[in-house]
Formats: sequence, structure tokens, C-alpha cells
Amino acid sequence: MGNYVNTGNAGFAAAVRDTYVDKTELIAFINSTLGTKRKLTCVSRPRRFGKSYAAQMLCAYYDKSCDSSGLFANLKIAQDSSYQEHLNRHHVIYLDITWFISIAEDIKDTVSNLQTKVVEELRALYPDVKQEQTLPETLAGIHEATGNRFIMIIDEWDALFREARNDHTLQEQYIQLLRGLFKSSGQTDKMIEAAYMTGILPIKKYGTQSAMTDFKEYTMLQPEPLGRFTGFTEQEVRRLCKSSKLSFSAVREWYDGYILGNHTHIYSPKSVMDALARNRIGNYWTQSETYESLKIYIDLDEDGLKEAIVQMLGGAHIRIDTGTFQNDMTTIRRKDDVLTLLIHLGYLAYDADAKRVFIPNEEVRQEFVRAVTTGRHQEIARLIRN
Repeated sequence: MGNYVNTGNAGFAAAVRDTYVDKTELIAFINSTLGTKRKLTCVSRPRRFGKSYAAQMLCAYYDKSCDSSGLFANLKIAQDSSYQEHLNRHHVIYLDITWFISIAEDIKDTVSNLQTKVVEELRALYPDVKQEQTLPETLAGIHEATGNRFIMIIDEWDALFREARNDHTLQEQYIQLLRGLFKSSGQTDKMIEAAYMTGILPIKKYGTQSAMTDFKEYTMLQPEPLGRFTGFTEQEVRRLCKSSKLSFSAVREWYDGYILGNHTHIYSPKSVMDALARNRIGNYWTQSETYESLKIYIDLDEDGLKEAIVQMLGGAHIRIDTGTFQNDMTTIRRKDDVLTLLIHLGYLAYDADAKRVFIPNEEVRQEFVRAVTTGRHQEIARLIRN
């Protein structure tokens, strides 16, 4: 087992030992994409919606360096026809982009350090294979010499766009790396058996085109058919509340509101689990975000934004156009761009059928109240106090 290549199943084992809500049917979906033109999957959701749990689950299932049969034996995936065929049968590369940012002396070195560390680990595993400086070239060389292909799992893929939002040179380096891995259909098919990326933001656009057009994206705007695999469904929350002192109606008022396709209601796992663990309704998800980040975007004061927020605080659903959003945190030109960004960050919910945006629940509503009453918008603050 390594730090990046075939990392084992410790992360998922820890999750299963705790109160685990079974999301393993996602594995069956990914199994159906292996080796096909649908093999590149990107799921974007807000923080604390269970993205990393899903990534660790996939590592544990596919990684051939460990035996995960005991972890999955009593879970839903064990009943699927593809279960045994792929259980611990694949080479896996796992990249947590926030980890590489945290260990870099300078964030500008993140992309080069990432490639250096993963290539070094591959050199140790394949000493007889000619190794190159870049990760894509190294994987191509390994396939040419051994025939091996990899399942690549990238957690928080968009972290550089959030942490270095104004460093366009670094962002371009990163996009070039991802293009090298996933954009060349001939080489990608040889190197990559499947890829699964998680993030908060969808894949960045340049003009009207995605930077990596071959990925199938499942976002807060278009989650089907993966909406129920990230976040808790209403049925799952009802079951959790049965063994708790908290009533389901209270949990629903505070944490419900995200509607992801086919009218499926999704709850933030962090909020629900913290409330159940403490036997107390409270503001848990937004503690991991801080209202300062929300206040930044409210203070942009784009056209009609003040009025829209006041209306939503009163319970209104506001019609928006999400198509102009460029999937980054800097190219904000109009009110609808701000509101679309807040959907992806989890501060707003989106009704895809009506194309309307709204504040999802009491937990987030309180965060909006705090943000606008401590920001520049004294008019909004006065209306809220009244």
C-alpha cells in the first residue's frame, strides 16, 4: 500500500465502524462505466455532503492491495451482479488535492509536487519501466510495458480554483495536467480504466466549453441519476431519527430543502449526524463554512441582488438563469452568477423544473440573516430587523 497508489481501505473501514448510511449502490453505477466512453465521472456537491466518504468507499472497493470483502459483505453492493467481478481487482490512484495544497511550502508548487510524489511512488512499484517526469507520460509508459490501467479517484478536484482563485498561471498548469490525463481519448483509454472526481464547483468553463468535455458531470443543478448517493435522503433521515430523541419534523425544518432530481430531498450529512449525536438542533453545517464567505458574495451588490435576498428570506423562490456561470469564484458578472455560485456552495437550493432558487432551510436562513446584518447592506439589515 502507498500514500497515493493502492492506498488501502482504512478510510472506509473507519466510516463503516461508525453510524454508516449505505451508499454502496454508487459502486454498481461506476462498475457499469468501467472501460467505456462513460468512464469519467465528476460529482460536485457542497462541503460536508459526503463526497470524501464516497471517494474512500470506491478506493476500498477497487484497490487490489487489500481485502475489503468483510467491509462490503452486509452492504447493498454485495447483492449486485457486478460485485465479485471488480472487488479488489484494480490498481487505484487516489489524489486528495487539499492534501497536496497543505503540504506545499508555496501553493504555486502544488501541481509540480503532486506529479513528483505520485511518479516517485510509481517508480518504486514499477522499477523496470521507463519513467517520465509528468504523471500522464509515466502512466502511458506503465501501460505500454505492463498493460496495466488505473482507476483514478480525485477528491476536492477544484480546491486550487478555490484556494488560488486569482492565480491563473497555476490554474492553467492544473488544467493542463487534467487534460493530459483525461482529454486525449487515445491515451486516456490506455491509461485510465475509470475516473471519479469530487468537488464543490463543476468543471471550469472557458467561454461556453468545458475544460474537460469527456467527463459526465453530476452537479447541484443536474444531479440525476446520482443525486441520492451524496447527502442523506429523507427516508434515510427518518430511519436515523427513529433511534434519536429528536423528532423528524424538527430535523426536516432545519436541514431539509435541497431537491436533487425527481423531487428527491437531500439533507447535509454533517448537520444531521451532529444534531443526532448531540441530541440538539443547531447550526452545524455552516460552522464549517463561516458566514464571512457568504458575506463576500452578498456584498458584491450585483443587479437586483439585494431585492432577491430580501424576497428569499421571506420565503420566495426567485427565477434565475444558471447558464452564464463560468464555474469559478471570480468570473462574476451579474446577479444570477452570484446566486448560481451559492447553489453550488450549498447556501441556496435549486428547483430544476421551475428554474427557481430559494433558501433551503432554517439552518441556512439564519446564516443569511447573520451575513447581511453584519455586511454593508444596512437597508437589508433594517428590513430584516423590522
